[in-house]
Amino acid sequence: MSNEIEQQQSDTEKQSAGSDRKQQILLQAVEIIASEGYAKLSMRSLARASGITLGALQYHFSTWADMLRALNSYILDQYDKVWETMTPKDRPPTLQGFMRLVLEDAPGSALHSGKLLPQLYAMSQVEPIMEELQNEISNKYINVVEKLLADHQPQTPRAEVLAIMLMLRGSRLLRDEIHKWDVEVDEVHDALIEMANAKYRKPKTKPS
Repeated sequence: MSNEIEQQQSDTEKQSAGSDRKQQILLQAVEIIASEGYAKLSMRSLARASGITLGALQYHFSTWADMLRALNSYILDQYDKVWETMTPKDRPPTLQGFMRLVLEDAPGSALHSGKLLPQLYAMSQVEPIMEELQNEISNKYINVVEKLLADHQPQTPRAEVLAIMLMLRGSRLLRDEIHKWDVEVDEVHDALIEMANAKYRKPKTKPS
């Protein structure tokens, strides 16, 4: 019995170590994309930057597509975790709360999002698998915004959702450029929230 318990503990430790190593590799991929551009990322360059052989990298991510899927999942997971912490337990989430999550970009420091996100967008224009993955992320957040707007009964739901998403995406892609127009990032964020407040401050009463 004790041998079985020891084996289970050993297996758990190996799984944890493997998960940690994968995360380290994915963070290294983020570093390459953000600092050198997506064109510099390859399986060989990632293995070299991670201090492992190509074979060792392929043990964790057998193909290029597998690695990109894991990278997108990791990035999305970081934002999901923050969204969970920001969502009130005693009342429904709000559009403004979601917008604050995107605009304040709490995971952005570790992910170098100011440089990473524009690179991922550019990569999606030339890399079919990245385009597919980025579309999955966009669709997920479009669905979130649609649900948050439902009680406001917008006249053109999909158009208004996409307008909000485009504003949020633009703010993220241009985050490091905003200062060129002599405006503070926080001022732009506050302006976007006020625009949302003006139109979506209170849910509409549904007709009985």
